[in-house]
Amino acid sequence: MLASVLGCTGSIGLNAIDVLEHLSIPVASLAAGKNSVMMEQLARRCRPRIAALFDEKAAADLRVRLADTDIKVLGGEDGVLEAASIETDVSINAIVGIAGLRPTFAALSGSKRVALANKESLVCAGPAIMKYAKRLEKEIIPVDSEHSAIFQTLQSSRRRQDLKKILLTASGGPFLGMTSEELKNVSLEDALRHPNWSMGRKITVDSASLMNKGLEFIEAMCLFDVGPDQIDVVIHKESIIHSMVEFVDGSVIAQLGVADMKIPIQYAITYPYREPTNTKPLNLFEIGRLSFYPPDFDAFPCLGLAMRAAREGQGACVRLNAANEAAVGLFLEQKVKFVDIPILIEYVIDHLAVHGEPSLTEIFEIDAEARRMVHERAAIGR
Repeated sequence: MLASVLGCTGSIGLNAIDVLEHLSIPVASLAAGKNSVMMEQLARRCRPRIAALFDEKAAADLRVRLADTDIKVLGGEDGVLEAASIETDVSINAIVGIAGLRPTFAALSGSKRVALANKESLVCAGPAIMKYAKRLEKEIIPVDSEHSAIFQTLQSSRRRQDLKKILLTASGGPFLGMTSEELKNVSLEDALRHPNWSMGRKITVDSASLMNKGLEFIEAMCLFDVGPDQIDVVIHKESIIHSMVEFVDGSVIAQLGVADMKIPIQYAITYPYREPTNTKPLNLFEIGRLSFYPPDFDAFPCLGLAMRAAREGQGACVRLNAANEAAVGLFLEQKVKFVDIPILIEYVIDHLAVHGEPSLTEIFEIDAEARRMVHERAAIGR
């Protein structure tokens, strides 16, 4: 077996490399953004044939760092796409944001299976990606813990019509229980303090705003071919039940486990088989009790905006994702407040017109315009 890891310097990518080492699976290619120092460390550790960085200057630095090896160093998007398209048994796409969209298509062309953590690919171009995978007879296995849970529970049924509803769980993030008024005063440090999961900065903020769950709502529609009315979001602060599926006979099947991304990453690699892990086992006696609540759409409007976009179509989903990436970027730079994020997103959804299902080229044009609008609106004070 042979693997590639895209987005290897991020949280999911680093976990994926740990899993591949645990499974003794060699790595053919690595790709990331601009961290040449960490990429050098990973390249020496994994010894891939190709190491690629989006940033050309960082790639030039990496070439110097790896001059004493036979590793081929590539730069720019073309370099990342070459690394993504290398023939492997599984390609793990853990790139953050819409930057992972073209690499998803490239990975499908080269790998037998794509273990997909880049949810933005499906949010922005889900129908095209699923059609492409089907045409090439390639597998897409979800890495997100929630979608992995749904995927696993659906193995219990052989008929598509047996599924009645997906119950998509959410931890609620660090601000669970806070009112919209209280959220006006939260800081960046507060937003980055997730109670259960260790993740990258962007996805941690998305979790705090519940936008991450909104993106996962759209992702679930695409992966499992269900409508928006077949998905309910359930706040489950313990993050033990990773999602549930209700079937037409009244049965509800859940997948449980500790909050460790190595578990769904490994399952996406080894499916349909399971292998032992080094993760901490689940102890329900330590947990004691599990709780469930409905989401607060007033305090966390990002979730409702994502559901609205899901109903309006793919163009709205592209607008939503781009506006969110831009708004979260400004929040991480402390240029806007946490509560400004949904305001900026809603402004873009309301004012940027998109008709029909956009092509890949149009997706990136919409993305660029949505980002411009967010920055322009933020500059004049929302």
